Amino acid sequence: MARLDDVSKAIISQLQQDGRRSYGSIGKAVGLSEAAVRQRVQRLIDTGVMQIVAVTDPLQVGFPRAAMVGINVDGDVESVADAVQAMPEVDYLVICAGGFDLMAEVVAEDDDHLLEIVNRRIRGCPGVRSTETFVYLKLRKQIYSWGTR
Repeated sequence: MARLDDVSKAIISQLQQDGRRSYGSIGKAVGLSEAAVRQRVQRLIDTGVMQIVAVTDPLQVGFPRAAMVGINVDGDVESVADAVQAMPEVDYLVICAGGFDLMAEVVAEDDDHLLEIVNRRIRGCPGVRSTETFVYLKLRKQIYSWGTR
Protein backbone atom coordinates (compact mmCIF):
# COMPACT_ATOMS: atom_id res chain seq x y z
CA MET A 1 0.00 0.00 0.00
CA ALA A 2 1.31 3.43 -0.91
CA ARG A 3 1.97 5.80 1.98
CA LEU A 4 0.63 9.22 1.06
CA ASP A 5 1.82 12.45 2.61
CA ASP A 6 -0.62 15.22 3.48
CA VAL A 7 0.13 17.14 0.26
CA SER A 8 -0.69 14.14 -1.95
CA LYS A 9 -3.90 13.61 0.01
CA ALA A 10 -4.80 17.27 -0.49
CA ILE A 11 -4.16 16.96 -4.24
CA ILE A 12 -6.41 13.89 -4.41
CA SER A 13 -9.10 15.73 -2.47
CA GLN A 14 -8.94 18.66 -4.90
CA LEU A 15 -9.32 16.32 -7.89
CA GLN A 16 -12.17 14.41 -6.25
CA GLN A 17 -14.07 17.68 -5.99
CA ASP A 18 -13.38 18.50 -9.65
CA GLY A 19 -11.34 16.18 -11.86
CA ARG A 20 -10.85 19.01 -14.39
CA ARG A 21 -9.32 21.42 -11.86
CA SER A 22 -6.14 22.99 -13.23
CA TYR A 23 -2.73 22.16 -11.79
CA GLY A 24 -2.27 25.87 -11.09
CA SER A 25 -5.39 26.14 -8.93
CA ILE A 26 -4.53 22.89 -7.15
CA GLY A 27 -1.04 24.25 -6.51
CA LYS A 28 -2.45 27.40 -4.92
CA ALA A 29 -4.71 25.32 -2.67
CA VAL A 30 -1.95 22.93 -1.52
CA GLY A 31 1.07 25.24 -1.56
CA LEU A 32 3.00 23.82 -4.53
CA SER A 33 3.98 25.05 -7.97
CA GLU A 34 1.99 23.99 -11.01
CA ALA A 35 4.94 21.82 -12.17
CA ALA A 36 5.21 20.10 -8.79
CA VAL A 37 1.48 19.31 -8.80
CA ARG A 38 1.73 17.95 -12.36
CA GLN A 39 4.60 15.65 -11.29
CA ARG A 40 2.75 14.42 -8.20
CA VAL A 41 -0.46 13.77 -10.11
CA GLN A 42 1.45 11.79 -12.74
CA ARG A 43 3.19 9.75 -10.02
CA LEU A 44 -0.17 9.03 -8.33
CA ILE A 45 -1.56 7.85 -11.66
CA ASP A 46 1.55 5.83 -12.61
CA THR A 47 1.59 4.01 -9.25
CA GLY A 48 -2.12 3.16 -9.48
CA VAL A 49 -3.10 5.23 -6.44
CA MET A 50 -5.70 7.08 -8.50
CA GLN A 51 -7.13 7.47 -11.97
CA ILE A 52 -8.93 10.38 -13.55
CA VAL A 53 -11.99 9.33 -15.55
CA ALA A 54 -15.43 10.54 -16.54
CA VAL A 55 -18.05 8.71 -14.48
CA THR A 56 -21.42 8.08 -16.09
CA ASP A 57 -24.77 6.70 -15.06
CA PRO A 58 -24.98 3.52 -17.19
CA LEU A 59 -28.78 3.76 -17.25
CA GLN A 60 -28.50 7.08 -19.11
CA VAL A 61 -25.79 6.14 -21.65
CA GLY A 62 -27.31 3.14 -23.38
CA PHE A 63 -27.08 0.43 -20.72
CA PRO A 64 -30.53 0.51 -19.14
CA ARG A 65 -30.05 -2.78 -17.31
CA ALA A 66 -27.43 -2.91 -14.56
CA ALA A 67 -27.07 -5.44 -11.79
CA MET A 68 -24.78 -6.64 -9.03
CA VAL A 69 -24.13 -10.37 -9.28
CA GLY A 70 -23.08 -12.31 -6.20
CA ILE A 71 -21.02 -15.36 -7.16
CA ASN A 72 -20.21 -18.44 -5.07
CA VAL A 73 -17.20 -20.48 -6.12
CA ASP A 74 -16.01 -24.03 -5.60
CA GLY A 75 -12.21 -24.17 -5.55
CA ASP A 76 -9.90 -21.35 -6.60
CA VAL A 77 -11.67 -17.99 -6.42
CA GLU A 78 -8.78 -16.26 -8.24
CA SER A 79 -9.25 -18.27 -11.44
CA VAL A 80 -12.98 -17.48 -11.50
CA ALA A 81 -12.20 -13.82 -10.78
CA ASP A 82 -9.80 -13.78 -13.74
CA ALA A 83 -12.50 -15.12 -16.06
CA VAL A 84 -15.21 -12.72 -14.83
CA GLN A 85 -12.82 -9.77 -14.88
CA ALA A 86 -12.17 -10.35 -18.59
CA MET A 87 -15.85 -9.83 -19.46
CA PRO A 88 -16.30 -6.35 -20.97
CA GLU A 89 -19.74 -5.90 -19.36
CA VAL A 90 -18.24 -6.26 -15.86
CA ASP A 91 -17.20 -2.81 -14.66
CA TYR A 92 -16.56 -3.62 -10.99
CA LEU A 93 -15.37 -6.84 -9.38
CA VAL A 94 -14.35 -7.63 -5.82
CA ILE A 95 -13.29 -10.76 -4.00
CA CYS A 96 -15.09 -10.64 -0.69
CA ALA A 97 -15.99 -12.47 2.50
CA GLY A 98 -19.52 -13.22 3.60
CA GLY A 99 -22.41 -14.63 1.61
CA PHE A 100 -20.54 -14.47 -1.72
CA ASP A 101 -16.99 -15.08 -2.87
CA LEU A 102 -17.21 -12.46 -5.64
CA MET A 103 -19.41 -9.47 -6.35
CA ALA A 104 -19.53 -8.28 -9.96
CA GLU A 105 -21.31 -5.21 -11.28
CA VAL A 106 -22.65 -5.81 -14.77
CA VAL A 107 -24.01 -3.30 -17.29
CA ALA A 108 -26.18 -4.65 -20.08
CA GLU A 109 -28.16 -3.39 -23.06
CA ASP A 110 -31.40 -5.10 -21.97
CA ASP A 111 -32.78 -8.05 -20.00
CA ASP A 112 -31.85 -10.57 -22.71
CA HIS A 113 -28.25 -9.33 -22.67
CA LEU A 114 -28.15 -9.54 -18.85
CA LEU A 115 -29.54 -13.08 -18.98
CA GLU A 116 -26.87 -14.10 -21.50
CA ILE A 117 -24.10 -12.62 -19.34
CA VAL A 118 -25.28 -14.25 -16.11
CA ASN A 119 -26.70 -17.53 -17.37
CA ARG A 120 -24.22 -18.45 -20.07
CA ARG A 121 -21.02 -16.56 -19.39
CA ILE A 122 -20.73 -16.15 -15.62
CA ARG A 123 -22.45 -19.41 -14.69
CA GLY A 124 -20.53 -21.08 -17.51
CA CYS A 125 -17.17 -20.34 -15.89
CA PRO A 126 -15.54 -23.45 -14.41
CA GLY A 127 -15.74 -23.27 -10.63
CA VAL A 128 -18.90 -21.14 -10.39
CA ARG A 129 -21.26 -22.92 -7.97
CA SER A 130 -24.11 -20.39 -7.87
CA THR A 131 -25.06 -16.79 -8.50
CA GLU A 132 -27.61 -14.32 -7.21
CA THR A 133 -28.50 -11.28 -9.28
CA PHE A 134 -29.57 -7.94 -7.81
CA VAL A 135 -31.08 -5.84 -10.61
CA TYR A 136 -30.71 -2.07 -10.26
CA LEU A 137 -33.97 -0.15 -10.62
CA LYS A 138 -32.64 3.38 -10.07
CA LEU A 139 -29.27 4.91 -9.28
CA ARG A 140 -29.68 7.07 -6.17
CA LYS A 141 -26.12 7.82 -5.14
CA GLN A 142 -22.73 7.42 -6.77
CA ILE A 143 -19.94 9.55 -5.34
CA TYR A 144 -16.18 9.51 -5.48
CA SER A 145 -15.48 12.42 -3.17
CA TRP A 146 -15.07 10.51 0.08
CA GLY A 147 -11.54 11.85 0.46
CA THR A 148 -8.42 10.34 1.96
CA ARG A 149 -7.47 9.58 5.51
